Amino acid sequence: MDKLVVGCGYLGEPIAEHWLRAGHRVHVLTRSADHASRFSAQGMFPILGDVTRPETLTELPNVEHVLCALGYDRRSGLPIKTIYVDGLKYLLAALPRTITRFVYVSSTGVYGQNDGSWVDENSPCHPTREGGVACLEAEQFLRQHSLGDRSIILRMCGIYGPGRVPRMADIQNGRSIATPECGYLNLIYRDDAVSTVLLAERNLVPPDLILVGDGNPVLRRDYFAYLAKLLDAPVPCFTPPQGTAHVAARALSDKRVANRRMLDRLQITLQYPSFREGLESVVAAAK
Repeated sequence: MDKLVVGCGYLGEPIAEHWLRAGHRVHVLTRSADHASRFSAQGMFPILGDVTRPETLTELPNVEHVLCALGYDRRSGLPIKTIYVDGLKYLLAALPRTITRFVYVSSTGVYGQNDGSWVDENSPCHPTREGGVACLEAEQFLRQHSLGDRSIILRMCGIYGPGRVPRMADIQNGRSIATPECGYLNLIYRDDAVSTVLLAERNLVPPDLILVGDGNPVLRRDYFAYLAKLLDAPVPCFTPPQGTAHVAARALSDKRVANRRMLDRLQITLQYPSFREGLESVVAAAK
């Protein structure tokens, strides 16, 4: 089967590699010529293009399944809406009519709850951060598009794992953490996120929506205290967040993400069912 990965980064690349090993023809959209060379050397079929520039999307291949896992690079200088909303619109307009399944990676940032309450797929979405606003608008556009009835929306919690552990360097160096200590973090280890996407793409009947997380929210102070313990570092201190509205809004987020539908629909057993197993694995590998 021919499959296309749009957003072949921390999440998308291991999924592309899995599909390649399974014998699929994997096409990858990338803005980077260097990345294109690397993907080609692995046996993938890179396409140089940019979802924010529709003129670069005119020759997308005839594929059946698409994974859209766009990330936001603040260094681009582009508004997040340009990437998530406009980029999705341009991509959908350029895709061939051969698509039978479109997997869209969204975010639990679409929920604006800040009272520590639990949220699930039926909870109201009132995002307070621009990233969540953009993701929700993108979801709504996808649902109304002709591919909406062939789409699977996965609202991801914060993905962590090798090379991506929030504030690890600050903890190692004894620096204070500029965030409230009492709010909840909702996480999913990268390996489990990859497994979830693969199972959803293979087994779910679209249209569908699932929240993806380990189901074990952790208070920020407990997360950072455990990380400090693993690193033999001092117990961290917390200071009020400073800087942009984005930073402040993220710090005020306080919700707990349920994963019951994910577990029931996909029958998945998580390798890292809480932050403890995940952090232990990352720190052990780094030593």
